[in-house]
Amino acid sequence: MSSQIPLLVAQASEFDSGLKKMAQLSARLAYVFMCATLSWGVLIATGWAEKLTGREGLKNGHMVLASLAIAFGAVHAFAFTLLQNGAFSYIKLVLPFVDGGLFRHALGILGLEVMAAIAILASMRHKVFYRKWLRFHQTAYIAVAVTVVHSWFGAIANGNLSVLWLAGLTVLVPTATLALARFLPPEVLMRIGMLEAERGKEPGIGEGDAMDVSVNNEKCHRYGTCQAEAPDVFQLIEDNRLTYNRRPPEEHFAQARSAARACPMRAIEIRERVK
Repeated sequence: MSSQIPLLVAQASEFDSGLKKMAQLSARLAYVFMCATLSWGVLIATGWAEKLTGREGLKNGHMVLASLAIAFGAVHAFAFTLLQNGAFSYIKLVLPFVDGGLFRHALGILGLEVMAAIAILASMRHKVFYRKWLRFHQTAYIAVAVTVVHSWFGAIANGNLSVLWLAGLTVLVPTATLALARFLPPEVLMRIGMLEAERGKEPGIGEGDAMDVSVNNEKCHRYGTCQAEAPDVFQLIEDNRLTYNRRPPEEHFAQARSAARACPMRAIEIRERVK
């Protein structure tokens, strides 16, 4: 009996070692797909994806990347519940800061749960008020930031910081750049070349002191980008309908042009004329 104990301990240690490697690999994959999800979401919301690919929207790609990020994140989390030495309880896995959980573990749990909630609510998008859905969807930026901090703390604790410096930072830099660019004013984006400059010499654009705005309802997918760019011209109301000022005043012309440029579905048409 006593001779079997060291063998069982060795088997348990080997089993845990394999699980930890699986958790490590799934964590790295979740990290990459999470960054890719955020980046692709920004590209879609700003209309840059259409410029890069020549296709409108490409929302399905964003959803696939998000699903992969959440799936690998879940595999990473549940792997710890199978450890034989120092098992991670299910309660500790679901509820952060419970049962003596470490701060870095709690950050990972919070980030994964928020992302999962966003994904679930996305499938119910047409059953909830759009503006509330959009605000909650935007918490993904916070969830990604929290999860990145969790990843870096975990890498430091496990002695794998060099991997994140070489690979993780390479993925994070463009992700953070795109996320920041999403909230920069259009004037700044035009200055650095991420948006087209004003086209005042083209027919119908920038020539008059009156503006006519129209939206193609067949193309419009209610992403809310127009409202973010021009809140004084476009509004998404509670029943998921888009309302807008068809003839905005001159002080809102720049907002309307920015919304038309940023619309990922190219659903906004603007004509400027002389009164």
